[in-house]
Amino acid sequence: MSSEVRINDSPRHFMVLDAIARGIQDPNKIAKVLKINKEEVELIVNDLLTQRLIIKKENRGFFGNKKIKISITDTGIRLLNSKKEELERKWHQAQKMYNNGKGNRAQLQTYMETNRSWVPLMIFSGIIDVLFFMTMMSFLGMALNPMEQSMAGESGAEGAAAGGESSTEETSGSGADTGDTGDFGGFDAGGFGDF
Repeated sequence: MSSEVRINDSPRHFMVLDAIARGIQDPNKIAKVLKINKEEVELIVNDLLTQRLIIKKENRGFFGNKKIKISITDTGIRLLNSKKEELERKWHQAQKMYNNGKGNRAQLQTYMETNRSWVPLMIFSGIIDVLFFMTMMSFLGMALNPMEQSMAGESGAEGAAAGGESSTEETSGSGADTGDTGDFGGFDAGGFGDF
């Protein structure tokens, strides 16, 4: 990466920018959260610094070790919000195509393939409903790429954790809703004593 990279066309730059906007100030933590290697995060941070979208400060810790803190600038916030709005419009368009035109599967598939590189950012930013996205991808017969799987799995785990007790109640009660009355596939298990 270099300062010649067109940041507006780079989903990973926006993912790092979004992580910084959320208060993650350390490149190591950004790499861990985004599941991107540290070297790439450092290159992206340098690109964002060159574009003046972030500010980087080095402080000395208690024992003299360097501590790097990164924060987003007003310009960075405006650019990030603008990109998020654009991606929200694209996602709503995809949802509309899915809901209105299930018969035109090829058109939806082409649209998803064209915008596919932005999906991890849309998942990370909460623009996409992960369950709906996975349903749409299944409908299209498209497999998730590793970055999408990573982000979707992370998002799904957070949703399950946020659900807390209510999700376990729903899970534990799910057997009652299956219509299981004690017969086994048409074989009535009762009445053995009536020989």
